[in-house]
Amino acid sequence: MKPMPSTLGKKSNNHRYTCVLHYFFHSQSQTGISMAFSIKQLSKYFLIGVLAFIPIVIVMQVVLLTKGLIEGLFFRVYGYVDSYLFAFMVFASVIAALSYIGYTIVKSQRSIVIHAVDLLMEKIPFLNTVYRVSKKVINMFTGSDTDGRKEVVYIEYPKEGLWVPAYVTNRTGEWYVLFVPTSPNPTSGFTVLVHESKVVKSDLDIEEVTSFIVSVGADFPRADEVNRLRI
Repeated sequence: MKPMPSTLGKKSNNHRYTCVLHYFFHSQSQTGISMAFSIKQLSKYFLIGVLAFIPIVIVMQVVLLTKGLIEGLFFRVYGYVDSYLFAFMVFASVIAALSYIGYTIVKSQRSIVIHAVDLLMEKIPFLNTVYRVSKKVINMFTGSDTDGRKEVVYIEYPKEGLWVPAYVTNRTGEWYVLFVPTSPNPTSGFTVLVHESKVVKSDLDIEEVTSFIVSVGADFPRADEVNRLRI
């Protein structure tokens, strides 16, 4: 017995509706996946752009900070003398004096003015310690330490198999006094004493190792030095 035409029509319509619904939900699913992928890619590009712009922002902040300090000092001097010309002359004199002191230090490794300040600071309790320590640290990082303690080495820290760069701040006999900086802020870290047998010397200078630390390893100008490290 053949089915009734109305029954065949209903089945055909139901099949058509099922196909339409399937296509609709499939297309919506694909659209959702595509939108999620686009948002993920956009977030990735945005993050890369932000990270690329951070060094520029840091430099701008340093420039603005320096500008603010100079302007603050200039207008403070101007507030006392009430003369732009005199304030400008004072700043020009300070810049000339500091430049001359730097010139004499480079040429003769010492300055009469700085030597006089050193003698004065030695006679003041507590301040002499702060002055001496801060001067040694600055000399180490600027490369003007006449004692030659500007080495960079590698040590296994905090445990064997993990190598980190360290600044040599002092040395006594077979023992090194090291400062192990942390990334990305090299001004914080740990002071450790290590025997010379546990030290691997590096050809990195202070500027290069500081760049390596600040960049969390992205800037490694002497990557071939890893071949010296023991496994």
